[in-house]
Formats: sequence, C-alpha cells, structure tokens
Amino acid sequence: MGIQVVWFKRDLRVHDHLPLREAAARGRVLPLYLFEPELWRQPDTSQRQWRFLRECLQELDLEVGKLAGRRKGLVTRIGDAVQVLEQLHRQYGIDALWAHQETGNGWTFERDKRVRRWARRHGITFHEVPQDGVIRGLREREGWREAWNAFVAQPPLPPPARVELVEVPSERLPTAVGEDVCPYAQHGGRTRGLELLHTFLHTRVAGYLRGMSSPARAVRACSRLSPHLAYGTLSLREVVHATRQRIAELQEEGERTQPLVHALQAFESRLRWRSHFMQRLESLPSLEFVPMHPALASERTTLVPHLFEAWATGNTGYPFVDACMRMLRATGWINFRMRAMLTAFACYHLWQPWREVGLHLARLYVDYEPGIHWSQVQMQAGTTGISALRLYNVVKQSVELDPQGRFIRQWVPELRRVPAEWIHEPYRMPPSLQEEYGCRIGVDYPAPVVDHEMAARSARQRLFAAYRSPEARAITEELLQRHTSRRPREVRPSRTSRSQLSLFTEGDTL
Repeated sequence: MGIQVVWFKRDLRVHDHLPLREAAARGRVLPLYLFEPELWRQPDTSQRQWRFLRECLQELDLEVGKLAGRRKGLVTRIGDAVQVLEQLHRQYGIDALWAHQETGNGWTFERDKRVRRWARRHGITFHEVPQDGVIRGLREREGWREAWNAFVAQPPLPPPARVELVEVPSERLPTAVGEDVCPYAQHGGRTRGLELLHTFLHTRVAGYLRGMSSPARAVRACSRLSPHLAYGTLSLREVVHATRQRIAELQEEGERTQPLVHALQAFESRLRWRSHFMQRLESLPSLEFVPMHPALASERTTLVPHLFEAWATGNTGYPFVDACMRMLRATGWINFRMRAMLTAFACYHLWQPWREVGLHLARLYVDYEPGIHWSQVQMQAGTTGISALRLYNVVKQSVELDPQGRFIRQWVPELRRVPAEWIHEPYRMPPSLQEEYGCRIGVDYPAPVVDHEMAARSARQRLFAAYRSPEARAITEELLQRHTSRRPREVRPSRTSRSQLSLFTEGDTL
C-alpha cells in the first residue's frame, strides 16, 4: 500500500489543516516541505522571508512529531518539486498527494501546473483544498462575498488525533538564501502568531482605528498577523472565529465596549478585503506582470537609476518618505497606508516602472503575499483602471502623521537636531540654520530628487490623458464587472455614477 504525501507550502500548521486530516485518515503519511532553490532565486524573494519561514518550519516539525508520538516529524527535501516527488514515488509509492491551493507568484503557479501533469501521468490523485476564501476557476464576482462568509463560518478543524508517519530521511535546509539584512524583523512560528492574536484581540485593538495610519503607532496598534497569515501558521478561519468570539464577549459587557467592537468589526472587514485581492490574482495571474488596464502600458517603461536608487534606499530628500523606507528596510514591515504612499511616490512623482517598484517592495516585506501585493501595487500605480488614483502629498502626510517629527528623527538621524518647524521640509531652511542644526542639504542629507508638487501635476496630466478616451472607459467598465465583488443580481453601477472611483480622491491629493 502506498503513502499519502502532505505537501506543506503556505499552510505551516497542523490546526485547521484539512489535507493533513484527510491524509491521516487514509494511511501512512509523509509530511513534506520542499525547499526549491529556483523559487528562492526569483526576484520577489529574500532572506528576511526565508528566515521567518524557516522559524515556522522548526515549530511545525515539532507539532507534526507530537501527532506521531515523536520529537520531530516533518520531512524536508531540497530540489525541483517534480524531481523530488518522482524520487519519493519510486522509493515509497505515492497513493495521493495533498496540499492547500496556493495563490502564489507566477513561478509557483507554473510549478503547480507541472506537478499536476506529473501526478496525472502516474495516476496519482492530487487533492488541492481551498483556503483563504479564494475560489479557483471563478469567472466573475457575483456572490463572492456570500461564498467567503460561508467559508469562514465553518469551524476550524482540530489536528488529527494521531498520524502514522513514514520513515523518510530529511535533508538539512539552508540557513540563508541571500545577504539581505533585516535586524528588526518579526520572528516566525505558530506560538508567536497565537500570542499576537491574543494581545491584539484583548488589549492592542483599543488603538487600532486611531493608530493604523501612523507608521509609528501602527507597530503596536495593528494586529501584526500578516506574515502568520501569509505563511499559514494561523488559518484565516482561526483568526475570524477568534475575532467573532471576542466580539461576542465584548457585546455582553454592554455599551462601554462598543468602540472595541467596532474596531474588531473593522479588522474582520480587512480580513475579507485580504481575500478579495488574493482572489483578483487567482483569477488574473497576469496581474504580476502585465498592467490590468492597458491605458498606461506604454508609459513608465524605463527605470531611471538615480531616482529609483534614491527611493529604494530612503534618500529622496523628503524626510517622511525616507523614514518610511528606512523603517521598512530595517523591520520588513510598515503599515498599509505607508505602503501605498511609498508605491505611489515611486510610480507617480518619480514616474518609475510599477513592476520594478513592486519587486523591490516585495523583497522588503517579510509578509509578502503575492495576491495582495500585486493587486495593491497596480492600484497604487494607477494601472488597474477601476480604483481611485491617489497622488499623496508627502509633505501633508508628514505633517499630519508625524507633526513633531519623532518618527522622522528615529529613522533619519541626519535630521535629529532639526526642530519640528523645519523637519518636514528641511530643504527650505536657510544655510545658516542648516549649519546650526548640523544638517547641510546636499551634504548631510540629500536635496529633494524632484519637486513633489510639479511632479504630481505632471503625473496628473498624464493620467487624465491616458484614461479619458472612450476606449479606455469601455475597458474600465468591463474590468469593473469582472473584478469587483457584488451580491447576487446586483448590477455594478457605471463608473460615472460612482464617486469613489473618480480619477482623483480628495484629502491625500495635492
């Protein structure tokens, strides 16, 4: 009798893991993690991601072992997926291959297709189980929200009571895949994920709504669960159920807890939003490589090295932008609003190619989730044709979110002596003050690489020109019908009647 292979990918847990439960019920199990060297040579991967993932695997190894009454249980192999599976099949005979569906990058998409073809040739059933509320093969979005609600309403599954493991030797995983330095990155493992979930639901959520936009306050106010959801140490259903349980507890305490209830409800809505954007990449894999709307396809095709390097290293001459980039480089995380601002500044003000911008940011994010990332990069770069186009006024953002400049001084020490009245635009200081505060523009800290107001005006003119034609508007209507969620029989209003889809939004624009 052959074996059941459970292939762990972005589901590094034994709780709420249907493939593991089904495999354990059918016979001897080989719990497998594949380190694929070619994957880690892709331009969207980095050492900071591997470090987090490797720590998750160490805990998963112990968890699988407990289910079999052993100290450890995970089998790790190195190589091409098809070649490794072929070798295992010849040695042990594979009856079935089990995995969760993965909405990964283009490379994993093509790899999974190769594995399916290999399994068919050998008569091996490849069971791919849905997760994250994403529906494979979905052609349009009508009823998607109801399907998501039904998915997350199902109770999370406990681990199998016992797993009979196959005696298969492991190969030692590498400790590093590159030289990326990220000294303050989050650490991986389910235990840390559960701790974050508990502290968020019971204490930190009090600052969620008021703190999520500030890069300084968001470090504590946000859940910080994103890498644990990205690599699956916690399942979406586990987080949703824990959130709803906490909401129910707070509602029993009366009116005084309503602000916390509202914050948790907002958090759950963002979990659905997460799945929404993963669904977009699942339904349109080309989103990683090709602009969703062709209006800007011939624009921003050439990278300007000195502009891109200044942005990528946090040396644009705009302190708030630079502080956000330097924080991201050092920690592997920054809040959503600042991710949007960094992308928009590079793609609009600096007019750099959206894909090169997206790849740089992908490598910096410990919580890199391709479905969310590429959807958001295209949205903030203005290439979807169906989303509001925000040209962030970076000085206005700085004044609003860091009025005293504490965040700036933390990450841009060149400005540590500059007072609040000059911290947001130090390039406006007279030379005498630059000398007094030890910050000579162009020497100690760079001058602005562009005039942000003039650059925004230029970008606005280009965007108007690209999207105003009847052909461009017709494509937008088609994209709206296919990629925006709506309830059954709900007709999506035309773009002209939807103020939130106007070309530019108020508040964050120039």
